Amino acid sequence: MKKTYKIEVDCANCAAKMETAAKKVAGVKDVVVNYMTLKMKVEFEDGADEKDVMEQIFKVCRKIEPDCEIYYK
Repeated sequence: MKKTYKIEVDCANCAAKMETAAKKVAGVKDVVVNYMTLKMKVEFEDGADEKDVMEQIFKVCRKIEPDCEIYYK
């Protein structure tokens, strides 16, 4: 399953770091963060719980960019 989420991030470098970190979260098949459109596209592994995975992605992204926002709720 693939979903797109609106995000808020301050710079392209932070967006790239968020993408790299999010790809390491369990249940994630692929992630693409586009700073220009402020979108995060997430492809989930089969059987992954979308809400749980997105909460973990949000936590790892906040460690990189404390004031970032991901609108997944």
